[in-house]
Formats: sequence, structure tokens, C-alpha cells
Amino acid sequence: MKQTGESKTKARIAVVLVVVAVIFVVWQLVPAIKGSAPSATAGPAATLIVKGKTSEMAESLDPRLHLDLLANAENVKYEGKGKNIFRVTTEPVIVPPPVMSPLLRKQQEEAAKQVAVYTPPPPPPITLKYFGITNIKGEKPKAFLSQDGDVWIAREGDVVNRHYKIVRISPNAIEVEDLLNNNRQTIQLTQG
Repeated sequence: MKQTGESKTKARIAVVLVVVAVIFVVWQLVPAIKGSAPSATAGPAATLIVKGKTSEMAESLDPRLHLDLLANAENVKYEGKGKNIFRVTTEPVIVPPPVMSPLLRKQQEEAAKQVAVYTPPPPPPITLKYFGITNIKGEKPKAFLSQDGDVWIAREGDVVNRHYKIVRISPNAIEVEDLLNNNRQTIQLTQG
């Protein structure tokens, strides 16, 4: 395959750029390579020559084993006071009770003595009206009841308006049990 003059020029430029890149990389790495090479004397006071300057090697780079430092590290005991990473819950923190003045303590004792007795509110009144009764021989009596414009006819034991049970029917009054509030009430016969 023949190359044209233009492709030869592009190839030459590419080769020159690669050579320049290699020279640049080597130029950047050579001082670092020179600086990391150990000198002839290896010891704690050994020196390195980096870019024309001398510096001492750090003792941490000393390859010798320091048993005295290891013994000190082994004698350290962990006495942490924080969270245990192996438990989901934390230790309960004990908070000392606050210091109270005698006056405040006396007020709290008096408030504790005055315990309010809770009395539940009275059940709501039964709003049925008893306005009549049937007396047919051979049948149990039936009561005529009304509430908010609705009228019911009920016998003893019947439930009216899914709320009230008729317990006892007499000519002058009926006894009604409120099934929701567990309340019994006697309702007198009313006229009209």
C-alpha cells in the first residue's frame, strides 16, 4: 500500500510527538528515582542526595526491628468509654437527679398529695319519647316511640334504632337500655 505525501507527514509528526512525550516522562521520573535510591551507608543517620541537597532518612524507614517499641505497644490497654461497635444498642446513660431546693421539693410533695380523682362523664341521655301503648288481649304490650321525627313500635326485648333495647314496658313508663353506653334509663309516658 502506497503512502501519500500527506500521510507521511502525519506519521512523522506522530513519531516526533511520541519521542517528546517519552523524554518528558523520563525527565519527570529521573529526579524521583535518584531521590529514592539509598546511599552506600544504610543506617539511621544515612543521608540521601535529592536534587543537589542532602537530607537524613527518617527513623521509620529503618529496616531494623525495634523490640522496645513493640513492648511498649503491647502494654497499652484499651479503656474506651464510647460506643461498642459490636452492639446495636448503646449503654444506658445514668443521669443524676437534679438538685432541688427545699421549697420546690415541698411544692412537688403537696401536688402529689392532691391527686385528682377521675370521674368519667355521665352517659348521654336517651332521647326517645314514649307516647303510647297497645293493650290487646293475648298479645304482649307494644310501645310507641319517637325520636327526631322517626316513629317505632316495639315490644320488650326489641332493639330500636340499632341503639336502644326495650327492657320493660308498663302503662306509665318504659325502661330502655342504651347498648352503646351501657346505660339504663326510665322514660315516662308523654302526651302529644
